[in-house]
Amino acid sequence: MELVKQARAQVARLELSAAQVAVLDGQAHTARALWNLLHEYVTFRQGRLATLKQCDAAIRAARREIDWLGRLPAQAAQAVLKTYRQAWANFFNPEHPAERPTFKARFRSRPAVDVPQARDLQIKRVNRRWGAVSLPKVGRVRFRWTAGLPGVTQGGPAGRITGARLVKDAFGWQIVFRTETMAAPVTGAHPGPAVGIDRGITVALALSDQTTREHGPWLSAGEKERLRRLEKKSARRRGARTPGQPASRRLTRTYDQIARLRATAKRRAVDWQHRTTTELAATFSVVVVEDLKITNMVRSAKGTIERPGRNVRQKAGLNRAITGEAWGRTVTLLEYKTRDRGGLVVKVPAPGTSQTCHRCGHRDPASRDGTRFSCANPGCGWTGHADTNAAINIRNAAGTVVSGRGDLGAARSAKRQPPRAA
Repeated sequence: MELVKQARAQVARLELSAAQVAVLDGQAHTARALWNLLHEYVTFRQGRLATLKQCDAAIRAARREIDWLGRLPAQAAQAVLKTYRQAWANFFNPEHPAERPTFKARFRSRPAVDVPQARDLQIKRVNRRWGAVSLPKVGRVRFRWTAGLPGVTQGGPAGRITGARLVKDAFGWQIVFRTETMAAPVTGAHPGPAVGIDRGITVALALSDQTTREHGPWLSAGEKERLRRLEKKSARRRGARTPGQPASRRLTRTYDQIARLRATAKRRAVDWQHRTTTELAATFSVVVVEDLKITNMVRSAKGTIERPGRNVRQKAGLNRAITGEAWGRTVTLLEYKTRDRGGLVVKVPAPGTSQTCHRCGHRDPASRDGTRFSCANPGCGWTGHADTNAAINIRNAAGTVVSGRGDLGAARSAKRQPPRAA
């Protein structure tokens, strides 16, 4: 049987000295500045956008003329160009949700450095808990060994490492290995049943089989209280700061503490999503979800000066709750996990699923009262959980497909059109 390639990513925490952290921070700032220089060079020209050859020549010339650009390895600079060109390709693709590329702000962009060539990494396992990797202009660095790497671990998965990306979050620098493994192709359809899933806030995931997948709060009561106090402290210090002056060390330290607590909540959310989506992908053959426009759902209700919004604070709280559930990430995880198991994720139109009775089809907004659904049709009168009713409607709406992702014959996803040249 011919094997197929699977591209995956594996994250590991780096153990760096203060000097190595300073080097990586400098490389990340240089990569961001190079992106901004590229964006200025490409967009401030008259006529067509600059070609790939012109951008490459501009980068080479800039590295000869600007000393601080040399802090970034040449391969990493080429990776910035590749990523920038791909951003334009995604923008020109009508089926891709990416927006127009823009400048990257210093404090709002995530520090990252690419290592595109795997041969530069020279990965070795030191002991049961740690491995070692070579990073350009940084040297030999230890990383936390959490799982076997293809092509490195003896007896591990067959495949290879194609490159890596260094990413910094609130807990420090991490390395994301790009792996390519060989796996047997999925033959035949998934044996499990189909299911509809309604994503919510009160109930995280309600399934059409009348079961739910729920989680507790991402932060404990003590952590929430500490976060509240830190946010009040940062607000007081921002108010005492002179406008235009940089943040003090105390304020910066408070920002870092807030970021670590929020990063802790995100890690717990991602862990729950991974475990839950793995279980769903292994159980069900077809997963039907709503095609939600989440970006539109979390827009602010402030309005304008001429037409101010109403219930702004309540809408802001709802937006935070929706963002905290990360509905889009749940579907993204389900898509590739169901595809690997021979299943399929189908998206259906969202309007009306929570207001329509799944038994008789009668639609009335008054039928739903919070989490309870009582059909307003006198001839039906079905009563039950509103999210379960919506999940059943989502399951029954599988015939009105918006898009599908998987390998089940005619239900395969629509092929994306090749991006137009920038």
